[in-house]
Amino acid sequence: MGRRLVSASLLRVSIATCVALLVACAGVPSRDDKSDLLTASDETEAHKRARVRLELAVNYFSEGKTEIALDELKRSIAVDPTLFEAHNLRGLIYLRMNEYSLAEDGFRQALVLNPKAATVQHNYGLLLCQQGRTAEAVEKFGAALANPTYNERAKTWMLQGLCQAKSGQTQAAETSLLNAYQLDPGNPVVVFNLATGFFQRGEYTQAQRYLGPLNGSALANAESLWLGVKIADKTGDAGALRSLGLTLQQRFPSSKQALWWERRSFHE
Repeated sequence: MGRRLVSASLLRVSIATCVALLVACAGVPSRDDKSDLLTASDETEAHKRARVRLELAVNYFSEGKTEIALDELKRSIAVDPTLFEAHNLRGLIYLRMNEYSLAEDGFRQALVLNPKAATVQHNYGLLLCQQGRTAEAVEKFGAALANPTYNERAKTWMLQGLCQAKSGQTQAAETSLLNAYQLDPGNPVVVFNLATGFFQRGEYTQAQRYLGPLNGSALANAESLWLGVKIADKTGDAGALRSLGLTLQQRFPSSKQALWWERRSFHE
C-alpha cells in the first residue's frame, strides 16, 4: 500500500523537477569544450525558432497540457532536430503518456546529441525504473551522479533508492536513500522511506528518529502519521500513540488510516 503511493508521488515529483530543469536550460546553445562561448549572434534563425517552440512546449507540459506540448515540440524538432533538450522533453512527454518505447527513443536521441547530459540520464533512469529494469536504471542514475556539474544529486539518489526498494534490494536502497538524506534532509519522500525500512526491520527507535520531525511538520500526511502510530504502538509509547492518532483524525478524517486508528488496527 505505502510503496504504491510513494511510487505514484515520486513520478509526479520527478517530472516536475525535470520540467524545472528544462526551463532553466532550454535554449542554452550547446558548445564544443574547445570552442568559444556561443552568443546570440551565433544562433541560426532555425535554432532560434526551434528554441521558442521548445520553450512553449516546456510551459504547456508544466501546466499539464500534454498534447499541446507535444504539438509544439514536434514543430521545434522539425525546425531544428539538434536540441538535445527537445528530445529529452519528448521522452518526458511520452513517459507521462505511458508510451515507454517512444519515451526511450526520446532519451536515447538526447544522449546521442549530448552523451554527458545528467538530467537526461536521470530521466532515462526514471523510465527504466517504471518498467522494472532496475539494473539498467541504476546504471543511468550512476552516470548522472558521476557528472561533477550535476546539481540535482539528491533527487537522483532518492529515485535510485526507491527503484532499488521496489525490486527488493533493501540494503542498496537504504544506502541510496541515506545519500539523498545527507544532501536533502527535509525531503519527505526520503524520510518516509528510510523510516519505513527501519520499521520493517524492527529498528523502531531509528525509524522514529527520521520520522519524528516529518510528523511534527506541515508536510506530514496520513501515511506518515500512521507509520508513526505503528512505531509508537511497537515501542509502547502511549502518549505518542494518542497524540499521533488524534492528529491523524483531525487532519485526515476521511483517510483509511483514520479509520484504522478508530479500529485500533495497527497491523494494516
